[in-house]
Amino acid sequence: QVQLAESGGGPVQPGGSLILSCKVSGRTFSNIHMGWFRQAPGKNREFVAAISWTGTTFYADSVKGRFTISKDNAESTFFLQMSSLKLKNTTDYTCGKEDSPYTDYVRRGSQYDLWGRGTEVTVST
Repeated sequence: QVQLAESGGGPVQPGGSLILSCKVSGRTFSNIHMGWFRQAPGKNREFVAAISWTGTTFYADSVKGRFTISKDNAESTFFLQMSSLKLKNTTDYTCGKEDSPYTDYVRRGSQYDLWGRGTEVTVST
């Protein structure tokens, strides 16, 4: 069974850092794009960052310079390094998979065909 499993969320102080992980199982890790999206209750997913199968990265303007997306092909895992966290970064974060050979639409949640359950990040004092 193909699945995505997030981990690494939790409480953090403003200005602090967290690393989120997404493990991909039951499918070849190569030739897919992976993305991280915000998922607030009652709202649509909002793009945060993505990485193509070749390693090209994409970021929302709100997180450029603070968040970094990366992957470990050997472990079939991709990561979101979050630094200089702000109160507005508080929400659930969900990882997704896209099988398209192109990167034109990696910012669109509708292009992804599989999602994890999400992991919660809470930034507070």
